[in-house]
Amino acid sequence: MRGERPGAPICELMGFKLIDVEEGGVVFASTPDESVYNPIGMVHGGMACTMLDSAAGCAVHTTLPAGVGYSSIEIKVNFLRPIHADTGEILARGRVTKAGKRVCFAESDLRDSAGNVLATATSSCLIITA
Repeated sequence: MRGERPGAPICELMGFKLIDVEEGGVVFASTPDESVYNPIGMVHGGMACTMLDSAAGCAVHTTLPAGVGYSSIEIKVNFLRPIHADTGEILARGRVTKAGKRVCFAESDLRDSAGNVLATATSSCLIITA
C-alpha cells in the first residue's frame, strides 16, 4: 500500500487499488466505467466478484506470517444492486470472520459512496505453508 512493492497485476488490470489495511481487514476502491460492462449495460458481475474475492483474500493475508500463502477455495456472492458507470466509486471491504490453521473464513461487501450495499460475499481460503 505504501508503494514499496508493486501491486498485484489484477488490480491494475481491473482498475482497483488498495486504500486501507489493518490486521484482519482491507478496503479496495474502484470507479468502474463502460469498459467493464456486460452485454446488458451494467458492470459485469465478474468485476464485483473479483473485488469481493480480493478483499476477502487480502483480509486473510493480513493475518498470516511472512512466507505463508493462501488460496481461495470457495466464494459465495450475492448481487444486490446493479452497478453502472454513473455509480461512481465503489468500495470493497473484506474482514476475517474466523482464522484457522488450515482454512480461514472471511466476508466482504461492496458499497457505493452513499453506503448502499451492492453485493456481499463469504469466502473460505486454504492456508498454504511451505
